[in-house]
Amino acid sequence: MTQTITEKISLYDQDLNLWLEAAIAQLKNGNLENLDIENLIEELEGLAGRDRRESRRRRSTLLEHLLKRCYVKSAYDYAGREITVDRTRFEIIGILSQSPSLKNYVNSDELFEEAFALALRTVRKNQGYKNVDFPNNWKFSLDITAY
Repeated sequence: MTQTITEKISLYDQDLNLWLEAAIAQLKNGNLENLDIENLIEELEGLAGRDRRESRRRRSTLLEHLLKRCYVKSAYDYAGREITVDRTRFEIIGILSQSPSLKNYVNSDELFEEAFALALRTVRKNQGYKNVDFPNNWKFSLDITAY
């Protein structure tokens, strides 16, 4: 007789949303004995990094569109770039209003240099901008609220 061993799959691995709802209910009810602490810590760590990643991505998008706005001569795209710059700036401000402790990170030289390098690489790879002389250094304010 062959016996099959089936591995029990946790709710966390089956359905993340359902697991989150269950964990929230357990926390609200004070049912800490059955709480999946290991996965809860993993999810909280992921949340802590999410806003940093999102801030980095949005900062790069902001700089990319500012570079195009300042150095690419195209009246057709001008309004679209202005809209993207405004929207992205306010999205970053929204992240900071929810998580003010990220302000030093978002305004750090390290993040700026990383975001600028990515933005510069993106615009320089665009075949439509082959003849555009994008600068190697940012010549404007580093404050996102100044744009």
